[in-house]
Amino acid sequence: MKNHIFNLLSSVIAFYIPFQIALLTDLPLVKNLILLIFFIQWISFIPAFIFQTEKFFDLFGSLTYLTAILYTLHVTGSTRLSDYIIVGCIAVWAIRLGSFLFLRIHKAGEDRRFRTIKPNFTRFLMTWTLQGMWVSMCLLCVLTALSSYTGVIMNNVFFVGLVIYVLGLVIEIVADQQKTVFRREPKNKDKFITTGLWSLSRHPNYLGEILLWSGIAIMSVSSLQGLQYLTLISPLFVYILLVYISGIRLLENQAEKKWGHLDSYKEYVKNTPSLFFKIFS
Repeated sequence: MKNHIFNLLSSVIAFYIPFQIALLTDLPLVKNLILLIFFIQWISFIPAFIFQTEKFFDLFGSLTYLTAILYTLHVTGSTRLSDYIIVGCIAVWAIRLGSFLFLRIHKAGEDRRFRTIKPNFTRFLMTWTLQGMWVSMCLLCVLTALSSYTGVIMNNVFFVGLVIYVLGLVIEIVADQQKTVFRREPKNKDKFITTGLWSLSRHPNYLGEILLWSGIAIMSVSSLQGLQYLTLISPLFVYILLVYISGIRLLENQAEKKWGHLDSYKEYVKNTPSLFFKIFS
């Protein structure tokens, strides 16, 4: 019973935080968009629980990103090039990552993280709600900028953000591709990757993710005012999520259990930063 209460309370908090930030923007469209994001997750949860499947979890996360930004363009009727550029940036990222994760789980047959989550109604609901929080928190600054009177302002700051976004996206794509190629080789079964970008960082894909969302926030910042600056929590949220909650922390624990006894792994951990690139040898 305590676990069910915790799961439900966590779901409420996961919804409450982005929704309250949306209210503080004083833009009704942003509030409605956050509601739409969570509504999609909760509706998707129903067949996922009934059929006990997680196979379209990541795919629907990406579709939610696309739905939110495209719906915003539709409602605002924007013809500004800057609005279309930032929406295009998010669309490229969402389609790329969503298809990558979907194909990966389709090939594997399952996502092992969900084995104990799926049978538990409140825990599975919490997982879908947390995905709604992830989408909302990442998009808050973009949705606010797009919904503002000026839309996304194209200036020097915008282009700085665009460069950072492109850099982050390239790092993420290259890191994912390098790891995919590494895992295809039968000789690398049960081994850890230390080549390419993975020789500079133990988690270069997450570095790319953090950089690209920082770029998106910078592209949006010139359109914000007053309490709307609170939406810039987006890249900080991504950093905290990936480093301390669901990303690096979990993977590092798993890696330690699997390879922690190996001297080669100890040497790799000692000489390779967890996130930011090692610039000097």
